[in-house]
Amino acid sequence: MTAGRTVGDVGERAVLAELIGAVEQPPDAGDITVVGTGDDAAVFAATGETAISTDTIVEGRHFRLDLSSPRQIGARSVVQSAADVAAMGARVIGVVVSIAVPPSTAVEVVTEINQGIAAAARDLGAAVLGGDLVAARQIVITVTALGAMDGLRPVLIGGARPGDTLAVSGPLGASAAGLAVLLSGRPELRERFAEFVSAFRVPHPDLAQGVVAARAGARAMTDISDGLIEELITVADRSGVQVAVDTSAVPRPAALAVAAAELGLDETDWVLTGGEDHQLLAAFELPGQVPGGWTVVGEVRPRPTGPDGRGVLVDDAPVGAVRGWQSFGPGT
Repeated sequence: MTAGRTVGDVGERAVLAELIGAVEQPPDAGDITVVGTGDDAAVFAATGETAISTDTIVEGRHFRLDLSSPRQIGARSVVQSAADVAAMGARVIGVVVSIAVPPSTAVEVVTEINQGIAAAARDLGAAVLGGDLVAARQIVITVTALGAMDGLRPVLIGGARPGDTLAVSGPLGASAAGLAVLLSGRPELRERFAEFVSAFRVPHPDLAQGVVAARAGARAMTDISDGLIEELITVADRSGVQVAVDTSAVPRPAALAVAAAELGLDETDWVLTGGEDHQLLAAFELPGQVPGGWTVVGEVRPRPTGPDGRGVLVDDAPVGAVRGWQSFGPGT
């Protein structure tokens, strides 16, 4: 295609042909794909129960093109949808994608978004099964992720019980720190804390840990997309329990405190409310069930009754008005 032309100039069918031709499926995609991307619908061979989840990101709300490249935005959209499937204890096997863009959007922007989607799916061992391209006033990307349960019982958010041990699959706070660095307007910090900037642009949680946790007997699980506090509130409310977390036990990147000091911010806020790390939070009946590499951060208690029946305690104090990401609050 000619460089500099827009989606409106080229047309939907020509752009779709470019997107389809650019997708390289993982070697084992043929094991599940009967009819792949490029036809009216994909057909895949499910083996037992299948988990499915969909997620949408909107320009100006969830991402900005001055903070992330189109390729990074595409990859990020896959990770956050796939994390929901992993949180059920499923193995991610495929994604279906819808991309909406203004007609004035350069073709290269769309192809780069597609490259990011394809790369992220390939890293997860998933096939890109198909999708859609439509016109809109701003860029909107919707990814539907599919996962195979492989005979495992789905792990629900509301399965935590008093006496359970709470654990997370990886460090928290990196994505929030990266956004703060980008918004600081200080280029030298972007280089110094490049790992955090990268974590914001494209999180890289080990989503295979969802299957690991399910096999270990996790009784509740969710991904940390809206911040640890928000996920704890959801687990507590859905399970009818109280959850208590020790802030000092929550794993975080080594340089997080240094970055916070440089920006005059509190690293604990990033850890508790930042979100978008997409690590997994799970409850296990016994401490010995917590998989290697996971970190114990707290415990599940009976929910108190009456006016003091709060669901979440942090360092034995109620969280009060502290919250994480709100879908209808201010955007990025």
